Amino acid sequence: MDLLPFRRDRGSLAMGIDEALLEARVEGSIGDLVRFYQFYPSAVTLGRFQRIDASVRRDVCEREGIDITRRTTGGGTVFHDAAGEITYAVIMAVPPDLDTITRSYERICSGLVAALDVLGIEAVFSPINDVVIGTKKISGSAQTRRRGILLQHGTLLYKTDIEQMARVLNVSSEKLSDKHVASLAERVTTIERERGTTSFEDVMDALHSGFSSILGDLAKSELPPEVIERAHELENAKYTDLTYILSR
Repeated sequence: MDLLPFRRDRGSLAMGIDEALLEARVEGSIGDLVRFYQFYPSAVTLGRFQRIDASVRRDVCEREGIDITRRTTGGGTVFHDAAGEITYAVIMAVPPDLDTITRSYERICSGLVAALDVLGIEAVFSPINDVVIGTKKISGSAQTRRRGILLQHGTLLYKTDIEQMARVLNVSSEKLSDKHVASLAERVTTIERERGTTSFEDVMDALHSGFSSILGDLAKSELPPEVIERAHELENAKYTDLTYILSR
C-alpha cells in the first residue's frame, strides 16, 4: 500500500485529487494507496446527494470564509476545520472479503480505531460508517466504487471547533433527538476533548501506525504529475462549479 505525502489544499482541489486518484487506480496506472490531508481554508463538503440549503448555512460560510464544495461520495454534509481536522482517503481494489459496503467500512475505519488506541483513547466502529467514543462521534466516512475499486475518505476530529461546526451545519432538531442529544456538542467529540492537548505530529504518527496495522506496510510514494493535472481539470469542471455544487 502506497502512502502519499500529506497535503493542505482548498476543498475543491482536495476532492479533485481524490477523484483523479480513483480514476487512475481504475485505469491501473497506480496501485492501492492511502493519503492524509487537510482542507485549507476550512470547508464544508456536501455528500453526492445532499441538498445544500437543507444542510449548510451558506450565509455563515460566506461570513466566516468557509468554502463549500461537493464530494463524489455519498453520506452527509461535513465540516472540515483547517486547524483541527485531518482527512484520510483510501483507494484500493476491493478484495473478496470486503464485498459488502459495511465490511469495507469496518475494515478501513479500524485504522482510525487503532490510531486512537495508540493515543490511549478507546473507540469503536459504529455501523454504517462512524467511529465513536462512548456515544460521541469522532469520525465519519463516505465511500464510492467504480469497476471493483473503492474510494473511502473520512474525517478525524482532533481539535475541531465544535461551536463553529454548529454555526455552519444545519443540523435538524429531529436528527439530534434521534441520537438522544440536544446539541451538536453533545453528539461529537475530538481527540483534545478526550485526552487534552495533543500535537498534530502525534496524531499523524498515530494515524500512520493505525492504518499500517490494518492495511499493511505503507511505502512512501509521490503524487503523479498527471494525477495533479487531472485533479485541476476535475476541480474546474465540477468542484468549483456552482451548478454542480447546487445540483440537489
